[in-house]
Amino acid sequence: MSLKEEVEILRQIPLFAKIEPSKIKLLAFTSERLTFQPGDLVCKQGDNGDAAYFIMAGSADVIVDTPSGPLTVATLSKNDVVGEIAILIDIPRTATIQAATELTTLKITKDVFFRMVTEFPEMAVEMMRVLAERLVRTTAELQKAKENNGS
Repeated sequence: MSLKEEVEILRQIPLFAKIEPSKIKLLAFTSERLTFQPGDLVCKQGDNGDAAYFIMAGSADVIVDTPSGPLTVATLSKNDVVGEIAILIDIPRTATIQAATELTTLKITKDVFFRMVTEFPEMAVEMMRVLAERLVRTTAELQKAKENNGS
């Protein structure tokens, strides 16, 4: 995949939609494109979070460890971001990300990520929107689980 193709894919990600193409080109150039095969781990719950991953193609499962074993809580696909929580608040990874299909990601290190968020406040606002949507979805799922358990 050429740098131009990577830039076009990144421009489709809502987080980068309002950033000028030259800056997206720099982001693509300073980031690492990784391809994972089905079953490969992108990151593991409990590991240190040193980077976020933007999904450029394919899908991945979000898996959390529970007392009764691993539980798949979500599936992510093109234009989704993973790993941002661990680099935003400097905690261990909150879930394992496993490739469900062949998966192409752009790995963005913590330093590059924070530089982009600082330079482009609209990126920070979009990240807050993504996290808020995730929180609403998780809260609704917890409520549903609580109701199903009769609590």
